[in-house]
Amino acid sequence: MITNYTVTGMTCGHCVNHVTEEVSALDGVQAVDVQLEGGTMAVTSDAEIDFDKITEAVAEAGDYTVAKA
Repeated sequence: MITNYTVTGMTCGHCVNHVTEEVSALDGVQAVDVQLEGGTMAVTSDAEIDFDKITEAVAEAGDYTVAKA
């Protein structure tokens, strides 16, 4: 399944890499596609990932916020 999110606060490719790395490390995540332009993030997983875990991973990556798209 693919779940879409909006990530705010990213300003460069390093931001994208940090968010991708942290969210990819979550159990059950198969793929993460983060786009700087538009601040979109698509998470592919076997089952829905708890939104709190997504929020924690994005916060761990840096000063970013995430919302369900």
